[in-house]
Amino acid sequence: MNIFAVFEERIGEALESLTRAGSLPEGLDRRRVVVEPPRDASHGDLATNAAMVLAKEARTNPKALAELIAAELRADPRVTEASVAGPGFINLRLDPAVFGDVVRAALAQGKAYGRGGAGGPVVNVEYVSANPTGPMHVGHGRGAVFGDALANLLAAAGRQVVREYYINDAGAQVDVLARSAYLRYREALGEPVGSIPEGLYPGEYLKPVGQRLAAAHGRDLLDKPESEWLPLVRDFAIDAMMAMIREDLAALGIRHDVFFSERTLQHDGAVAKLLAELRTRGLVYEGRLPPPKGQLPEDWEDREQTLFRATDFGDDSDRPLLKSDGSFTYFASDIAYHRAKIDRGALELIDVLGADHGGYVKRMQAAVKAVSDGRAVLDVKLCQLVRLLRDGAPVKMSKRAGEFVTLRDVIDEVGRDPVRFMMLYRKNDATLDFDLAKVVEQSKDNPVFYVQYAHARAASVFRQAREAFPGADFSPAALAGADLSRLTDPGEAEMMRLIAQFPRVVESAAAAHEPHRLAFHLYEVASAFHSFWNKGKDLPQLRFVNQTDRKSTESRLALVEALRGVVASGLGILGVGAPDEMR
Repeated sequence: MNIFAVFEERIGEALESLTRAGSLPEGLDRRRVVVEPPRDASHGDLATNAAMVLAKEARTNPKALAELIAAELRADPRVTEASVAGPGFINLRLDPAVFGDVVRAALAQGKAYGRGGAGGPVVNVEYVSANPTGPMHVGHGRGAVFGDALANLLAAAGRQVVREYYINDAGAQVDVLARSAYLRYREALGEPVGSIPEGLYPGEYLKPVGQRLAAAHGRDLLDKPESEWLPLVRDFAIDAMMAMIREDLAALGIRHDVFFSERTLQHDGAVAKLLAELRTRGLVYEGRLPPPKGQLPEDWEDREQTLFRATDFGDDSDRPLLKSDGSFTYFASDIAYHRAKIDRGALELIDVLGADHGGYVKRMQAAVKAVSDGRAVLDVKLCQLVRLLRDGAPVKMSKRAGEFVTLRDVIDEVGRDPVRFMMLYRKNDATLDFDLAKVVEQSKDNPVFYVQYAHARAASVFRQAREAFPGADFSPAALAGADLSRLTDPGEAEMMRLIAQFPRVVESAAAAHEPHRLAFHLYEVASAFHSFWNKGKDLPQLRFVNQTDRKSTESRLALVEALRGVVASGLGILGVGAPDEMR
């Protein structure tokens, strides 16, 4: 039950009634009408902008229109108050029985509460896509967690989601990987290698790869020229790196439906075919680019070159498709890759990338618009840097990786749940300070502990209730019959309001591609629950379990069960566990 959707429909009925009465013109565009919680909870339970967004088109005063709509809503028995605020907002206060119905709906629907029905086009979420040249670092982890939680969120909202990883296995970096692995292969055979030459990967993570190469090939590769051993070692090393990356992702509970190899685009001729198609459509030309303002990017060349008409589709500049040596640019391969996603049936594309890809956004949105004839849309979510700290001090580099702290080091130290929740407890485009000491603290200042503790406390309430009332049926079905009109304390009302908001949070967070909204909401739910728990310490009549008052106990258990379900469901969407006990 989504009371916000229910009252959006009710406001639509009010507008139709005003139209029939001649107070409003026909055909008003209602797409911007929303029903949401008021910014100040003291103003009511719901608020709508209907009068504000319709007044201009209706050629009337927003406040006057708001009064007309409010009058219609006051006739609804579920509305106890409809007031007009400011220039035309309408605040609604609802009969408490409405929130009792919400609690019963949450009990009846269980894990399905707050989740949407299937619908809409396939959405492809590409995330992680780390170069297969070494272990993932913490920055990769942020994008991995964000992308996975976003995919979960979209699925919870009813969307059909494809989770994708793009393997960058066709660039110069994988040749560097092969040469680095070959050096470790020689080392495993006892060959003198000295220090790692500049330009190769120095991390010790390649030592096991060299040892496995030696076990598989003995000394055979030593006698071969580079042209023969390079492709063999490259494939071997890429497979080893992807196996390590998959293990690290599994440790975070992250899975993908598709691992797409960049090399397949070249082997299948997909890039060349797309370039030919763009030429046929007049979207490619030979020309010179003016030097961009500021520092010149690495891929800019002052020469006649093959360019894509990106400015025709909203980009700031046309973009090169071929390098001076005649090979394809990364951009050309990326266009072909996104075309492949579209050809597989995805018309909504989401790319989760590091903050250093900011210049990529407009050009790829232009390319997607061009190759799909405007049918597909691309949203690029940039994840800012992660500053890894311990008690406020920067953490030193990993010995295994040589240049950074690996994601696996962090998971092994603090656990999957703190990593996932804290990566999501800040908006993706804001820098994140991740303190290894703080995320394992058992305090209100540690959000993941605070939210998980709410679930564990809720479970403990039921253990207490079963001890107080042996043999009683406290199943959700039985609790649905409890007298919820007994829940009159402001703390109980606040918990019911937050339970009611959960479906809207899932829906709006999915629409905005912002999983942090759900993490924030769960903290609010946990805070309301812990606050009421603490009130019960001082006021015995407010305790969840009262051995002398079974009716009140059942009413509160219904509330706790609904709240526990919201916390468990929300944590599940974020990929975080919901423990019944915590030590």
